[in-house]
Amino acid sequence: MVVGALGIGYGFLTTPKTTEDVEKILKEQEAHHGGGHHEAHATAEHGSTAHAEESHANADASATTISHEVKDTLTSKLHASEAHTSVDSTTVAHDSSVVAIAPVVSNDDSNHNEVVVTKAKEIAVDHAAEHKEHVEHVKHQLQNKPWSALYVACIFFMLIAVGALAFYAIQWAAQAGWSPIVFRVMEGVSSYLLPGSIIFFVLLLMAAFHVNNNHIFVWMDEEVVKNDHLIQGKSGFLNVPFFLIRAAIFLIGWNLYRFISRKNSIKLDETKDLSFFKKNYKAAATFLVFFIVSESIMSWDWIMSVDPHWYSTLFGWYVFASFFVSGITVITLITLYLKSKGLLPQVNKSHIHDLAKFMFGISIFWTYLWFSQFMLMWYSDIPEEITYFITRIENYNLPFFGMVAMNFLFPLLILMNADFKRLTWVIVMAGIVILAGHYLDFYNMIMPATVGDQWFIGVSEISSVLFFLGLFIFVVFTSLTKTSLVSEGNPYIEESKHFHY
Repeated sequence: MVVGALGIGYGFLTTPKTTEDVEKILKEQEAHHGGGHHEAHATAEHGSTAHAEESHANADASATTISHEVKDTLTSKLHASEAHTSVDSTTVAHDSSVVAIAPVVSNDDSNHNEVVVTKAKEIAVDHAAEHKEHVEHVKHQLQNKPWSALYVACIFFMLIAVGALAFYAIQWAAQAGWSPIVFRVMEGVSSYLLPGSIIFFVLLLMAAFHVNNNHIFVWMDEEVVKNDHLIQGKSGFLNVPFFLIRAAIFLIGWNLYRFISRKNSIKLDETKDLSFFKKNYKAAATFLVFFIVSESIMSWDWIMSVDPHWYSTLFGWYVFASFFVSGITVITLITLYLKSKGLLPQVNKSHIHDLAKFMFGISIFWTYLWFSQFMLMWYSDIPEEITYFITRIENYNLPFFGMVAMNFLFPLLILMNADFKRLTWVIVMAGIVILAGHYLDFYNMIMPATVGDQWFIGVSEISSVLFFLGLFIFVVFTSLTKTSLVSEGNPYIEESKHFHY
């Protein structure tokens, strides 16, 4: 956590503060890539000035050329009119093109020079303005980078806790007989939800008030909205007060269920009163209804709205599959760790096999959603939709397709075999790859919209992951020490202890 916090601070301190800093970075990128992507922008101002000087030095020659072109144009206009043989006052008054070019036809060389130099200066101004706009845009992207890295890591670990909580609620609602032996592990993983929610909501507030150049959500920028009719059309939903109210409702609702279910679970152990079991059953069923709605809207708000012009009708399911399988994977890894320490002796290979089956099954479900979203939009070729994927394929090719291999091919090849689902080292290896792959999934969902092509896995990204990973481990394992690791009061605990197939 300490190393991560120091790295996060370093990431913010080293962000470019001025356009001069950005110019240096662009020149370094040119040197590294041999010119390439930023060459035209980085050299525009210099080239424009040189062009102006060259044009002024060769004004006479250029003026002669332009004079001939103008005369040809004027001649064709006069022939087309078929009413005049010269440019009289009437023609000039009614033909704006003639007004614009008439002075050039003069034999006065000084006029020729003035026209050419003026045009050269206009070109220089245009290039300089374009370059200035590009540099300013890159500055915003680089200033967004540490914020975006922090945001990706924060939301990823928080949603792991949410995924574990949803899996826990499903077990209660289904009155599952195999899983009560790992209920305490699920409660431990979901315990991170409270501190994770607080930190995440603070980040949302910082984005809403643009603290320290935080512009993760472009629709929160009034200057952008003024000139964007599409965002204006969504302003009834995408506005800061309503956005923060929705976030508060979702986070409070999820934490409230976690608090109630944890409290009832401990009371059930202490009293063996089955009324607490019934309360948890009803609470789980109610929560799952709230969760399925809030999770969809959450995915639109916190992830999809970083690309406010793009939308997908199955995006909520896609995000859910990503953090749901991550939550199950963390539950599995912690269960294996505790068992290796002799703390969960009743957990057997059948329990591990079932958890690994969920890891495998939800990975395939995620792949189905990824392919459905990608293939249908790519095939329909609607510009508003494919822009999302073009940006990621062109600028994020390796992480975009790499995470598909990590989240689909690897689990498919490793966890399809039934025997492999019972081998600890195979499950641990698969779990680490799955978690890394789904971090990249969130990275791909957020970074292209916030930092564009100015991305790389650097100090900010690694430090953010280290900080939240350290905090996550501290909170989860602290929670696991608070009570017994086996929920003895659960009426299905004996069935769970003797679960074999």
